[in-house]
Amino acid sequence: MLSRSRPFAFRKQRPPATHARRLSPRHSSTQPHEDASIPAQNMRLTALLSSGDTADARRLFDDMRRRTVVTWNAMVAGHARRGSTLDALEVATRMHRSGVSPNEATYASVLGACARGRHLRFGAQVHCQVVKSGSESLEVVGASLLDFYSSCFDLRASRTLFGSLHPRNELLWSPMVVALVRFNLPSDALDLLEQMPVPRDVFAWTAVIAGYARGAVDCCRKAIWLFALMMADDGVMPNEFTFDSVLRACMKMGALDFGRSVHSCLIRTGFESEKLITSALVDLYCRSDAVGDALLVYNDLEMPSLIASNTLIAGLIAMRRTEDAKIVFSQMPEHDSGSYNLMIKVYGIEGRIEHCQRMFEKMPRRNIVTLNSMMSVLLQNGKLEEGLKLFEQIKDERNTITWNSMISGYIQNDHSSEALKLFVVMCRLSIACSPSTFPALLQACATVGTIEQGKMVHAHLCKTPFESNGYVGTALVDMYMKCGCVGDARSAFCWITSLNVASWTSLINGLAQNGQWLEAIVEFGRMLKQDVNPNEITFLGLLMASARACLVNKGMRFFHSMESYGLVPTVEHYTCVVDLLGRTGHIREAKKFISEMPVPADGVVWGALLTACWYSMDLEMGEKVTEKLLCVGTKHVSAYVAMSNIYAKLGKWDDVVNVRTRLRNLDVKKEPGCSWIELKDIVHVFLVQDRNHPKRDDIYLMLEDLVSNISLLSEPDEPELLLPLS
Repeated sequence: MLSRSRPFAFRKQRPPATHARRLSPRHSSTQPHEDASIPAQNMRLTALLSSGDTADARRLFDDMRRRTVVTWNAMVAGHARRGSTLDALEVATRMHRSGVSPNEATYASVLGACARGRHLRFGAQVHCQVVKSGSESLEVVGASLLDFYSSCFDLRASRTLFGSLHPRNELLWSPMVVALVRFNLPSDALDLLEQMPVPRDVFAWTAVIAGYARGAVDCCRKAIWLFALMMADDGVMPNEFTFDSVLRACMKMGALDFGRSVHSCLIRTGFESEKLITSALVDLYCRSDAVGDALLVYNDLEMPSLIASNTLIAGLIAMRRTEDAKIVFSQMPEHDSGSYNLMIKVYGIEGRIEHCQRMFEKMPRRNIVTLNSMMSVLLQNGKLEEGLKLFEQIKDERNTITWNSMISGYIQNDHSSEALKLFVVMCRLSIACSPSTFPALLQACATVGTIEQGKMVHAHLCKTPFESNGYVGTALVDMYMKCGCVGDARSAFCWITSLNVASWTSLINGLAQNGQWLEAIVEFGRMLKQDVNPNEITFLGLLMASARACLVNKGMRFFHSMESYGLVPTVEHYTCVVDLLGRTGHIREAKKFISEMPVPADGVVWGALLTACWYSMDLEMGEKVTEKLLCVGTKHVSAYVAMSNIYAKLGKWDDVVNVRTRLRNLDVKKEPGCSWIELKDIVHVFLVQDRNHPKRDDIYLMLEDLVSNISLLSEPDEPELLLPLS
């Protein structure tokens, strides 16, 4: 092995002292029978190294009386392929000291070993020897040097080497394109590809396409364009990695039609049975809700690979076709950890915890992914204590997903404060966060109403590269909006680099809920100018804003425009329209609108109209709507409250008693209105006539003092008969 005190270098062999030394039996070239056996021994040596039998290979190598450059190269390459960089370097050093000069194959193997092990210092020493030997201009050696520096993430050295060697080494163009993609510089790689002499090879094209396919939607669009350009570029034929990359880009964009075109192209080129391709095709069709096509691809395979089977199961689970997923699993000849993890997820979706545990115990090998999956299933099904026990067993692994799952589990089980405490512990232990860490935490802050805690989480977020992430940024906007901090929400929105429909919808709905109705409508206009199409939730916010701002015509235009975006209104949208018409006094129009709805009106729709009748004091219509609601049998408490108030206003006391009796017989209770204030990181919640606060005596003394100084201008009519609507 190499000594740490002595840098690696090929040393020049001193000339032999005597003529007798040169003609010694060990090194004599006058033994034809030995020379004839050398190729056979080299082939045997290569076979042993390829099979991984390094001990026998080493014995054969040591027993060889004469070693050629091929012999030494076989040993160097064998160690390099195993990833034994230092062993490869040691053999190369012995080779040079034995008087056998390294050739380009030697340098390529040694540099490849340094690249795999990312040994920049050793590789740089090899580069020095390459320069001394004058081998730098050799095409294979130059390409190996470039691959070495890019593998060690030395961009400056890669650019310098390419600039000095590429005029006399055409093989460097493709490795340099690959290097720029490796450095996450796809635009630079594309510029270099365009400068590359024709014909440009498939490796350069594939590298650039793969680089863009890993990016956001805009980058994926460019990857698809580059694929089409490649097919027209002097007939360059794509390989399996090209097809895989472009299919992944189609998947991200939802470009099903183009994906089908790629599928037909790969059938013509004979790649339809490649394991990498079939899994990408199955994934594309599953994510595009074309499960029939996914099954056709899968069923055409003689021996479906594990990755294709697992991809199909994952796609079926995403579409909630759990029974089909079970069938695929049962027909698989073999299973790996990924297969079992997916089935645990299937039974978790169905709430069959016993089956999850049975599958968990059946697994031959469990990894951290398996343990995380089982813990998530327990937490999602309300088994907080059992999930916490499993977390205690694996938390010392310091796995980010483990901690994220526990944080989410606390929030799902209404323990938001515990989730925030766990995050503090996570930071104290320096456990790495991921983009998935923060949305759950921000949701906890929004649920509890702790704006100070939310700002603390935001401060931690600013120390990470995730603040501009669309998923995280949207959660941050939502948290600030729910806490009433509209200005902070707008600032967070501006930081998002790739604004999508979820980001815009969070902003629009937040503005609508915080009383900035016109601003919500203005932001919708900006969203359309950015070529972002709204979704169903966007229109709920717009209808809410229109109703609060009493913009009837604008709201109705929003509602009728849903069809132009391919959206079908749901009961929630119809309820918002009824509220819009009712708030502006169009009670008769709202009643007519309900009668013309293509879906049956439920208690929520009739309740919205009833509330509108109460606000506009249209007691006659209110009584009719009340009768309709009683027939529907709604369980919404606010509807019964409005009914009681309307009957009381009409003086129908028997009906008041009847409604209140039905209200008491309901299995649900009216959620009491509350207010809260955050003081020193503690949220203080107050209900009507609340006597539970530890400072209640001081609070009520202050309240009495305030009331004594207030002049009541009027009394509500019949206070003993009217119930509050909120």
